[in-house]
Amino acid sequence: MSISGSAAPGGGLRLAPFRALRYVPERVGSLAAVTSPPYDVVVRPEGQRHLETADPHNVVRLILPSAEPPDGRHLKAASTLSQWQKDGVLALDPSPALYVYEQRDGGHLQRGLIGALRLTPPEERVVLPHEDVMPGPVADRAALMRATAANLEPLLLSYRGGEGPAGRIVEHTVQDAPLLATTTEDGIRHRLWAITDDDAIAAVRDDLSHHQALIADGHHRWATYLRLQAEQNGPSPWDYGLVLLVDTARYPLRVRAIHRVLPQLPVAQALEAARKAFRVRELPHALPQALAALEDAAAEGNAFVLSGDNGFHLLDRPDPDLTALTVPHDRPEAWRRLDATVLHSLLLDRVWEVPDGPEHIQYIHDTEAAVAHAERLGGTAVLIHPVRESVVHELARQGVTMPRKSTSFGPKPASGLVLRSLEPDGTPA
Repeated sequence: MSISGSAAPGGGLRLAPFRALRYVPERVGSLAAVTSPPYDVVVRPEGQRHLETADPHNVVRLILPSAEPPDGRHLKAASTLSQWQKDGVLALDPSPALYVYEQRDGGHLQRGLIGALRLTPPEERVVLPHEDVMPGPVADRAALMRATAANLEPLLLSYRGGEGPAGRIVEHTVQDAPLLATTTEDGIRHRLWAITDDDAIAAVRDDLSHHQALIADGHHRWATYLRLQAEQNGPSPWDYGLVLLVDTARYPLRVRAIHRVLPQLPVAQALEAARKAFRVRELPHALPQALAALEDAAAEGNAFVLSGDNGFHLLDRPDPDLTALTVPHDRPEAWRRLDATVLHSLLLDRVWEVPDGPEHIQYIHDTEAAVAHAERLGGTAVLIHPVRESVVHELARQGVTMPRKSTSFGPKPASGLVLRSLEPDGTPA
């Protein structure tokens, strides 16, 4: 069994149409102004405040609600969602549909299908995770989904369909006028179409039933879907979860790194301790040159760039004996060589003794934002080189999960363009 197109167990992927909950363009300033990056990509608090002020109806008020006391956040999101529906800001589409979603980022084009995916037990290996999850974010997302009775943003899944019927239907659909088109402030252009034809939906369903998928982005939300499904007493809308499914045989995803910011560890202290385990060199004071040096060093072995003191410092050539002593031996060699593995096992746990909690380790996708955030906090940004996609796929096939936040596949779907209500009118057809 593989994600390259062979038949998957348990009937493979089952993508159902649903009535999307979408913004009514006439009731908001612009569709771009109400969108947000996924909840775990928003840089807090600066990025969250920026989105909240972009439009009073920005979806960040649902996916990252603010409230005092904090325990009221999820109820506030539920109240906001309900009020927006009453006010006609959000409305259900008239008919169940699968949705073709397109993103253009410069010369990069990505198209996929948004639908309600039937959840399957992990042992059936229809949907393959590649990263571990943390209990805190899963509990938080579960509380939010319970309160709102909604999937507020789609996961990103990849599969390899090639010349199958689903891909042909996607290409045929985009010849028509889209339901919506907008360009977000990051320059990415978004378009959305609805597939409502029963024959087309049936052809997509039959095609996908022969495939399995890799979770490209959204491991915590997938774990949340499974937790909430397990809480039900029988068949229910919670048996499905909102996903964007991209055929990477047609539209390869980009793989980027997720950087760490250690707000309570000053760079000078981090460098002094790191010299016990790594070669440390100062780099030119420019981010592009620092990243180029990281790329060269990562081709030879584990390497990281530290920043936060208005400079850049390269860590490479880790001590092999200390690495062997600290990295667990119960995983494949490819896992043991991962930068994220060495970072957490050797640097964070052993050398720096940084506790594994959100107040000590923050995960930021954007490189410039990570550096700026560390400088504001007086902490350390640890910049990582992206892992190869082939390594991710191979470990997933073996059932081996990578350290959490090891990769960032994209472009990620914009939150706010398609929501799924779990109330009766929004359930899969």
